Amino acid sequence: MPDRAIRLGGGQGFYGDSPRAVQGLLDAGIDYLCLEALAELTLAILQKDRARDESLGYTRDLPRYLSAAIPAVLDGRTKIVTNAGGINPRAAAHAAVETAKQLGVSGLKIATVLGDDLMARLPDVQASTASALANVETGAAFSSMGGDALFFSAYLGAFPIAEALAQGADIVITGRVADAALFLGPLIYEFGWARNDWDRLAAGVLVGHLLECSGQVAGGNFSGEWWTVPEPWKLPYPIAEVTADGTAIITKPVASGGRVDVDTVRHQLLYEVHDPAAYLSPDVVADFTSAQLTDLGDDRVEVRDVRGTPATDTYKALLAYPAGWSGETRIAFSWPDAEEKARALTAIFMKRVELADLTVDEWEVEFWGVNALGGDTVPPTDAEAPEVVARVSWRCADQRTAAAVGRELVPLALGGPPAGMTGIGRGGAGPSELLGIWPTLVDKQLVDPGVTVTLEEI
Repeated sequence: MPDRAIRLGGGQGFYGDSPRAVQGLLDAGIDYLCLEALAELTLAILQKDRARDESLGYTRDLPRYLSAAIPAVLDGRTKIVTNAGGINPRAAAHAAVETAKQLGVSGLKIATVLGDDLMARLPDVQASTASALANVETGAAFSSMGGDALFFSAYLGAFPIAEALAQGADIVITGRVADAALFLGPLIYEFGWARNDWDRLAAGVLVGHLLECSGQVAGGNFSGEWWTVPEPWKLPYPIAEVTADGTAIITKPVASGGRVDVDTVRHQLLYEVHDPAAYLSPDVVADFTSAQLTDLGDDRVEVRDVRGTPATDTYKALLAYPAGWSGETRIAFSWPDAEEKARALTAIFMKRVELADLTVDEWEVEFWGVNALGGDTVPPTDAEAPEVVARVSWRCADQRTAAAVGRELVPLALGGPPAGMTGIGRGGAGPSELLGIWPTLVDKQLVDPGVTVTLEEI
């Protein structure tokens, strides 16, 4: 067990994030660079990639991050942990090997965590699950969808990552794991935390949650006095200095923009959290409300005394299924009568679709400038909106119908409400295939025997 704090850097918050902030973390000195690339939407994007090419299914910006960080790995200054494997971690590992070869380096050990992909075992898991893979939001059984699953991924925990590090891995690539597990895994490995060390595991989960969204804990997306955040154009990504008892200091690289204080930390603490007193993760149920935050000044906030309780017996899992095709248009109207024009154009468009005998399974209509963001929560006003954008989208069973619906809008360029209409459509973009996401729970005993770690040395 090290007698010093372990420094974790949160180098990525989503697929498509910028790798430019990675260098600032490496220059500041970190033991682990943790790259969090996945979301439910990301898995759907990766499924579309894999459907076109079976060698895909991972986040394709992984080589850019590795190219930036591998020199520090070779120097022994840091290790990399990432869930960029998505729904095809083997392919991500291959991309990592090819990146290293292109850089002309050798001596790297790349570990791949497998076992989150349950697709091949779907019938057996479904038959063995008492809840019939019920949707955690609606309670409906997955079989009620009547369609084929496209992927089936369980959210694994941090211990396979710790195992990969114990095997000597310099780079650990996973598929779908819980976001905070990327940060908890190195702490388990470094400090030898046990599977029932609930308070320390909870502390590690909280640290991971604070760092997983890249620049947010350093002032990004800040809902407080956001205009006071220094130099947001060079917003840094965060660092956590964690000791063996789970106490952490959240900070950032010196001489960067942004700010770390109690307000920015508690802002991120509550981000995407349903119940802060019972934050469910695969390894522990963390009580975020127990955390004690102390502002130490100089962009350093101490987090301590986090409490945890035993983990649940299930993993969260996601299934995806075909959900039809969507089309969309956005049409801007100017004063006067902007809202009335937008509503009239939408009604005319829908009527034309009906007369064309085209079946739309679902419509979604928003009027930006009136109700798109706040909806009914915005107080009514007598002031007339100076401009309104009608966003109209539709879902159909097939691509051809979705495209035909969009064509019914075109004649309204000259046949709709009076002047002030400034755009139609998405520049000729065609319909998009939709994937439905089905969240469910799976017994850990059905998943854990299939979780493995493979190690490859370049």
